[in-house]
Amino acid sequence: MAKKILILTGDYTEDYELMVPFQALQMVGYEVHVVCPEKKAGDIIRTAVHDFEGDQTYTEKPGHNFKLNATFAEIEPSDYDALLIPGGRAPEYIRLNANVIKITKYFAETSKPIAAVCHGLQVLATAGVLKGRKCTAYPACGPDITAAGGEFVEIEVDDVYVDGNLITSPAWPSHPKWLAAFLEVLGAKIEL
Repeated sequence: MAKKILILTGDYTEDYELMVPFQALQMVGYEVHVVCPEKKAGDIIRTAVHDFEGDQTYTEKPGHNFKLNATFAEIEPSDYDALLIPGGRAPEYIRLNANVIKITKYFAETSKPIAAVCHGLQVLATAGVLKGRKCTAYPACGPDITAAGGEFVEIEVDDVYVDGNLITSPAWPSHPKWLAAFLEVLGAKIEL
């Protein structure tokens, strides 16, 4: 039976940070469910493409419409082997949902793998699961990590930081390293 991964996200999540892990994890055999608070399987969320074009912060452009494949109200966290939280603007508002926080705490308390990228760390900070942990995120989220009792680790945008079951990266350019580290923590064996 394939391991199951839960992705928590919402409208205006970063397109690459949702779509690339969703497809890559399925490609290597995982069952991946994507949910959004107050939405059900078959509903659409909009995504945004964030890019780094030399401005003081990232730019944002319309992304794709993404069809959810699971219903938020019906998921049971114990059915999943790992949690993934993409960035973009979704984390800033889904973290206001009490069930998102409850789900996030479950994965932290059970030491199951948690992968978060970019602004996804806002959900972990709000859930109060970063105390004493080292992690990274988009630099603008560094104060959130510090305020939550974690240690923000500044790394290159294409790198990854692993602290036990917590796999974090600053943004989508890190996908090759971030997903490889997540797969390693999941115990995946990929032979080339």
